[in-house]
Amino acid sequence: FFGRYTCSHLYFLLLIVLPLGQHTVEGVWPLPQIFTSSIERYPLNPQAFYFGYGRQSAAQFGCSVLDAAFIRYYSLIFPDYTGKSHIGKKQSVGFDVLSPSLLFPDNLSVSAGKASLNAETVWGAVRGDYSQYLFEEHYFVNQTEIDDFPRFPFRGILLDTSRHFIPVHAILKTLDAMAYSKFNVFHWHIVDDPSFPYQSQTFPDLSRKGAFHPMTHIYTQSDVRRVISHARLRGIRVLPEFDSPGHTKSWGKGQSDLLTPCYSGSTPSGAFGPVNPALPSTYQFMATLLKEVSSVFPDSYIHLGGDEVNFSCWKSNPDVRAFMQKMGFGVDFTKLEAFYMENIVNITTFLNKTAIVWQDVFDYHELIPKDTVLHIWKGSPANYRKELSRMTKAGMRVLLAAPWYINHISYGQDWRNYYTVQPLNFSGTAEQKKLVIGGEVCMWGEYVDATNLTPRLWPRASAAAERLWSDEKQTSSVDKAFPRLQDFRCKLVRRGIRAEPLYVGHCKHEYQGV
Repeated sequence: FFGRYTCSHLYFLLLIVLPLGQHTVEGVWPLPQIFTSSIERYPLNPQAFYFGYGRQSAAQFGCSVLDAAFIRYYSLIFPDYTGKSHIGKKQSVGFDVLSPSLLFPDNLSVSAGKASLNAETVWGAVRGDYSQYLFEEHYFVNQTEIDDFPRFPFRGILLDTSRHFIPVHAILKTLDAMAYSKFNVFHWHIVDDPSFPYQSQTFPDLSRKGAFHPMTHIYTQSDVRRVISHARLRGIRVLPEFDSPGHTKSWGKGQSDLLTPCYSGSTPSGAFGPVNPALPSTYQFMATLLKEVSSVFPDSYIHLGGDEVNFSCWKSNPDVRAFMQKMGFGVDFTKLEAFYMENIVNITTFLNKTAIVWQDVFDYHELIPKDTVLHIWKGSPANYRKELSRMTKAGMRVLLAAPWYINHISYGQDWRNYYTVQPLNFSGTAEQKKLVIGGEVCMWGEYVDATNLTPRLWPRASAAAERLWSDEKQTSSVDKAFPRLQDFRCKLVRRGIRAEPLYVGHCKHEYQGV
């Protein structure tokens, strides 16, 4: 998950082209680690162009990830061509796949007579977005040399599908856009207080009673498989989050005795608080639910939440207070939350999953396995830098999300704020900084549904994408980044992503299909 890539296969792509005039490449985003381009250019003929596999390739026809990528990239390279493509058919020019050496970084080289993409793995080949280096209106490519690799292995986007239901087609469109910006983790915050749209096979009442609508506003098992498959073919992992003990009001509608009854004096008030950590049945339910989730979502990581737990209901409940005394917690309710979260993390360990939790779990000094990943979501830059120092000093791996809550909007070019974040600008050793495995853009759903998700997310999220992929020294200037991002935004629009404008201007193809 957090290694450089995840597959051991090696790939090499060859493209045969012919020389012509001059031009320069624009709109390459995120910026490659090493990128040189000359004015010499070569034309491409969609009728003669093809993708195929070389005889020495570790992959051949039937590699689902590359087969699907060939088809997708052909339509991206030739968006206006309506004739038949030549995927896998030997024509006069095309891409071939061969096996390179492990000694080299991912490399794209375009020169007279051929172009080659050399990647360590299938995922590197998929993310070698060669279509960005082509000029779509005339089908030509500049002479180019690129060596590239991601700065951070985790580059995520969180979607909240509880506060507003996001239809599957909108999620799939988001995955497409993520791939164009080289994001590789879809953090699916699938349930929360307002609704429980995940349709559980084991506990069907959770969505039947907890979703906004039990038929139209749910994600079936088939929907989930569709999202996972769509993401996989684009090199994106799907990380599910089932946040507890807080953020669980919708859970209680379909699972009795799960939430804590709140009291007013000596009598129940009728309201309910977080999950009840004093009952053995709570842990039996969570173990069964997480076992199902672990089988439905194949990723080796699962997000368990653990944030924003309001202790007032626990404090009001006499049974919870008695349990506290029995366990020796006194009146320290952070110890009660720690007890709950430690048990839940142990369940995921038993299921051979590694837990990701929000920073609250660390802040409350909870005893969790050393391989647990901590997720920073709150605080000013000064505060989250202190948190980065504390967490990495404790030897924990960390994800940074605090500076990239892009559901917060403001007038003007706020992407500049996301672009100038420095994830490793905190007090710590070189070894500590290696424990920062990446970051995440969060799109919380209080004011977002399918009507405004895409323009609110793009291209603002792309600013964070470059920060997580590219060399920081080469991408320190927002003024230099602006024309590239503006051009990339136009590429997104032409590809069917309704990305909002950065500022005054226009795109050559902005209203096609809109």
